[in-house]
Amino acid sequence: MKLNTLQLENYRNYESIQLDCHPEVNILIGDNAQGKTNLLESIYVLALAKSHRTSHDKELIRFNSDYAKIEGALDYRFGEMPLTMFITKKGKQVKVNHLEQSKLTQYVGHLNVVLFAPEDLNIVKGSPQIRRRFIDMELGQISAVYLNDLAQYQRILKQKNNYLKQLQHGNKTDSTMLEVLNQQFAEYAYKVTIRRNQFIKELEALAQPIHEGITDAREKLKLKYLPSIKLSDMSGKESELIEDVFKTLSDNMDREIERGVCLYGPHRDDLGFDVNGMDTQTYGSQGQQRTTALSIKLAEIELMKVEVGEYPILLLDDVLSELDDSRQSHLLSTIQHKVQTFVTTTSVDGIDHEIMRNAKLYRIKEGEITK
Repeated sequence: MKLNTLQLENYRNYESIQLDCHPEVNILIGDNAQGKTNLLESIYVLALAKSHRTSHDKELIRFNSDYAKIEGALDYRFGEMPLTMFITKKGKQVKVNHLEQSKLTQYVGHLNVVLFAPEDLNIVKGSPQIRRRFIDMELGQISAVYLNDLAQYQRILKQKNNYLKQLQHGNKTDSTMLEVLNQQFAEYAYKVTIRRNQFIKELEALAQPIHEGITDAREKLKLKYLPSIKLSDMSGKESELIEDVFKTLSDNMDREIERGVCLYGPHRDDLGFDVNGMDTQTYGSQGQQRTTALSIKLAEIELMKVEVGEYPILLLDDVLSELDDSRQSHLLSTIQHKVQTFVTTTSVDGIDHEIMRNAKLYRIKEGEITK
């Protein structure tokens, strides 16, 4: 999977640009606040129909403009496919092969990307919310079913939280309605939990040999999915596991009404990491935490190849400066000649010479780009 061209119109600080992309490595050089990350973000938005930096789409539109437009010509195993996204203050319009898609869930998954930015080092030591977002972003790209199930779950979660607030404030509402919501909630909570658990097992299988390679077999990495609703047997019958979820919700109904918020479900789940049997989040050194994050990112790339049949596009946002020479070398040697990569940096100092020979370099200054 390669991005042949990228065109931006009224996107962030770009008025109008076209980028002819190198099939292997594209290095975007410039000082801070010139637009390097904005360009990388536009590829991410073209893939996932949302930004990793803001939840407000209007921030993506250039100042004093009514819309933003992102276009990309994607080269994949079935040929070339144009993707288009219009962003207005009222919403988004997306097209695949010039055909408008009525739902974003029908659009996401055509272009697959893996983003690695300095904040991704917080996958290990950051909040559970960061880790849940990581799982949802990656799973959503490779499974339209998961994306739909997650959307349904989030819709029911919102309804349930609104209803719990009403009950908490003593409003005269029918408590049996909460049971109905819990039944719907349990069905989608089960689906999201099972698929996440499967994803983590697949990711662990790919991350372990990568981690051993980076550490010269000194460390063994394990991943643990930590659901807030414990299921007796993840491989058990669907009806029985949904009943397990419903029972947890029923047993804690009074507690949830008292708190006015849903206390159990995938929105409260987490992901744990062990290195040599020790909890990396609590006891791991900064080096171990960074190696774990790098192993997971490289495993993501391989997992997408397994699931989709093609390597995704890799976006490295100023991350090389955050890695020491050993980890940087492992990252670059792993992706070389396999994965189309876009790298942002303030300087090419320290970038492997072999990578430089197979790269196209661009200078970015004040929203203008030159080769």
